Amino acid sequence: MNKIELQNTLPCVFEGREVQSEIWLQDVTFQKGETYLVEANSGTGKSSLCSYIIGYRKDYLGNIYFDGKDIRQHSVSDWTNIRKQTLSLLFQELRLFPELTAMENIDIKNGLTNHKSRKEILAWFERLGIADKQDAKIGRMSFGQQQRVAMIRALVQPFDFLMVDEPISHLDDNNSRIMAEIMMEEAQRQGAGVIVTSIGKHMELPYTKTFRL
Repeated sequence: MNKIELQNTLPCVFEGREVQSEIWLQDVTFQKGETYLVEANSGTGKSSLCSYIIGYRKDYLGNIYFDGKDIRQHSVSDWTNIRKQTLSLLFQELRLFPELTAMENIDIKNGLTNHKSRKEILAWFERLGIADKQDAKIGRMSFGQQQRVAMIRALVQPFDFLMVDEPISHLDDNNSRIMAEIMMEEAQRQGAGVIVTSIGKHMELPYTKTFRL
């Protein structure tokens, strides 16, 4: 996939409201290989935007296109392949399995994609300062530690676009920097586009463009 386009898109819940946005009710294009920041206030639809693009929600007006095809035309099988090979999302709420260990959470996805070796995954654990947590259950880890695990999980697949929804909200500056480095190294290796959302603290990256939601 080379581009994601939004045309006159708006969450249904916002219909009839006066909306001042550089995303909603605009024509917006995200290009593969570029890096974007979407800044937002709480309640302006930031996580909804991610859910629309990944196909988890359809309660929006207007249209979203992948390389010119309206995503409402994609079948369940299409979405399975898209989420496995084309789009990856780090959810704001992470969506990890608390009863499983950090490594088990990652193995579920990597088992489907066979994209990364155990050596590569362990190297990311080491760089992110959670090498001693790979066998710890997610439910017993801090939210900041969980964010790092969720980032690793987001990277163990092929993707043309990586979306990360408030990825460093609970991280200190050093861990934020390391996570940004790992994310961009992998995105650049795959020639992928990156879309970062934030309601405040955000990764310091050379953004192609910043949108105000």
